[in-house]
Order: sequence, then C-alpha cells, then structure tokens
Amino acid sequence: MTLHPNIKITHQHTGDGGPYHEALFTQLAANAGLADVVAVEEGHIGRVMPFADKFADLNQIGPDTSGRWLPWKTARATTADGKLIGYGTDVGPLAICYRKDLFESAGLPSAPAEVAPLFATWDSYFAAGKDFTANSDAAWFDSATQIFNAMVNQLPVGFSDRSNNLVIETNPDIRASWNQVTQAVTDGLSAKLPAWGDEWTAGFQNGAFATQACPSWMLGVITERSGPDNAGKWAVADAFPNGGGNWGGAWLTVPSSGDHQTEAAELAAWLTAPEQQIKAFQASGTFPSQLQALSNPTLLSTTNEYFGGQEVGALFAARAQAITEAQWKGPNDGPIQENASSPAPQAVEQGASPEEGSQQFVEEAKRIVG
Repeated sequence: MTLHPNIKITHQHTGDGGPYHEALFTQLAANAGLADVVAVEEGHIGRVMPFADKFADLNQIGPDTSGRWLPWKTARATTADGKLIGYGTDVGPLAICYRKDLFESAGLPSAPAEVAPLFATWDSYFAAGKDFTANSDAAWFDSATQIFNAMVNQLPVGFSDRSNNLVIETNPDIRASWNQVTQAVTDGLSAKLPAWGDEWTAGFQNGAFATQACPSWMLGVITERSGPDNAGKWAVADAFPNGGGNWGGAWLTVPSSGDHQTEAAELAAWLTAPEQQIKAFQASGTFPSQLQALSNPTLLSTTNEYFGGQEVGALFAARAQAITEAQWKGPNDGPIQENASSPAPQAVEQGASPEEGSQQFVEEAKRIVG
C-alpha cells in the first residue's frame, strides 16, 4: 500500500478449505463476487484449471518471475498452451513426526537419526508400529485417514489419470495402500481420532498416539494442538516411507474480472517472494516452493524450539528435494479426498470391513464424478 497509495488491501480469512472452495466455484460459475487475489489449495487446482479463461495470465501482467519455483509447482498452475494462472505459495514435503518420550517408554530408539530407518518403507513403518503397541498403551498413529491420504499423495498416479479418468478401481497402488492401512487398523495401530476435532486435539495433549504423518505445515499444528506441556517431546525424522511425497500447498491467482489486475499480480508476487515464504515457514511451518528460498542460509539454519531445537529448515529442504514430480490432480480430486477418500478409512475404524470401506470409497467417488 505504501507503493500504491490508491490501493487498500483487505485480508479475507478463508476458514475451512471445503466450504471456501465450494463458494469459489459458485463465484467462478457466476463470474461475480471474486476477490482481486484468490487462493487455490492443492487439492482443488485441477478443478480450477478448466476455468483458466477467468484468470489473468501472470506471465503477461505480472512481474518477471521466471525460474522462481520448483518446476513441478509451476507446472500444476500452467495450462497446455502456457498460460500461468497461479503463483505458488508453499509446498508440503512429507516427513514423520513422533513422540520421543513414548518411543523411549516402549523401548524404541528416540534420536531422529536412529528413528529414520524405522520409517524407510511402509512395511517397516507398520512393523515398528506393531512393536510399539506391544509395549505401550498408546496407538501408533492418529487415524487411518491421515495415513491413507499421505500414502495416496505420494503415488505416481492418484485418483485420476492425466486424462482425468477416475482410476481408483484400477490403480494397484491405491489398492495396496488401502490394504496396508486397513490391516494396520485391524492390528490396533490407529487411535481412531479424526483430524481437526476436539478429540484429536485431546489426543495430542494426552499422548494418545506416537507418530503423525508430517508435512512441514504440520509442525505448527502439532505445536498448537499439543500445547506448552508437551514442548520438547516431539521430534521429526528426516524420512518418509517409500521416499518423498507432497501434501499441501496453494497458489495465488488473479481473476480477470478484477479492477486492479496489475496491482493484484504485484501483490501476489510479493506475497510469494522468497523472503515472505521464509517468514511464513518460521511462523507456521508452511514450506517455501521458491528455489532461491530452498538454499537460503536463513531457511537452512531455522530451528524449532518446540521440537527440541531441531534444524527443521534443512530437514524439510531435504524432504522437498526428495519430491521429483507432483501427482496429477484432476478436477474432482479435492472433493474425492474430502468426501470419499477421507470418510472410508474412518468407516473401517468404526467397524466396517475393509471391503465394505473400499466399496464406500469407490461408490462415493463415482457419485462425485457423476
């Protein structure tokens, strides 16, 4: 606003992602009510791309940002004919967070370097969970939904192929992930605590589970939910089963209906610049998608006191480099994850058989696709 005296910036907090995006698509269909800068979350970017004509081409109206981002981050917001509709904010490189004190009580190693081999593969992760639960009253992980979503997000192909065909029934990797996570429920590894609710928060506070699928932004969530009494008890391992994976991130777009598109593009570029991305990571764990930020000494030296002073900047920079390509997200992937993929493992935790849960998953996904 200092550089543009005629502009006043008003921040609208989006709240929960599901209702926010539903409102966004209503606005896009009506071509009315859109803000000058609009955020789009990773799970919904595929759903936005068919509306690319309603967004400004940031290659044309924005400042030169070529070479700024991880290539796969930019690619997901670029149309087939080269139109860039979004500046990347954060990414969510995956690691595993764990409770050091619970590991020690169960006879498992607790130092991050010693714990990392336990998380080398999903087989080793679940095997370690069986060892843990045999010697602890706590569960191994919070919920099957969280683990299943993390597993699916790292697959080469997820719910949809690049032609946007639903492939849940024919994707053997999804079936293998489903079988593993539902077997873990049968083995008693899940605390059966759906994410984001009060019981989930209580689970963090009372040590109900020992591990958590941990994209970088989860550091802030764990700190908030676990509370000051658990400071220093959590750690994060520089590992994620079966390699790298991404869970989360967003883009800032500029609708072509706006009255201040050039200024909006400048604001979006400033908000996603390396300096701001590093500050956001230090504040809440949202990890930079900017190449310059990933090698910045400020980022690499960033520590987290709640996690025992670990150098989380360097750790998640390594996890980000382990991601070679972001999974294709079709136009229905966001609604499928929220309304089909997430409820199905919870149904198994509540007593449905794995096959019943799988059938629920497939039928709801088909209903969403229509």
